[in-house]
Amino acid sequence: MTNKVAIIASNGGLFDAYKVYNIATAAAATDKEVTIFFTFEGLNLIHKQGMQALPMPEGREAIAEGFAKANVPSIPELAAMSQELGVKFIACQMTMDVMGLTVEDFVDGIEVGGAVTFLEFAKDAAPTLTF
Repeated sequence: MTNKVAIIASNGGLFDAYKVYNIATAAAATDKEVTIFFTFEGLNLIHKQGMQALPMPEGREAIAEGFAKANVPSIPELAAMSQELGVKFIACQMTMDVMGLTVEDFVDGIEVGGAVTFLEFAKDAAPTLTF
């Protein structure tokens, strides 16, 4: 039985962020080794500015009020909580190159790597999830 959880974050919306960070923090809190590979729009989930204003699905604006009423942490808070729990963040080098981004554009403590870097971790992870 593996003790690893691998997550691919390839979408950059608010709901995607909550799914990624909810699973990551829950897994890390139960002593799993967790790595998230952020690629394409998923890079917004660790982008210093992008994570501040992730898009809400159209017609779902009322849910934002529900998050506030339920005292759900913000995405920047959840990212920090994940890292504090030991979740490893890998930003996709290829996507960063294509978009003209550098490590300074992202939260502190990330690793930059390619698909091979992530696959090396994920090869014996269970589950591997994509959001």
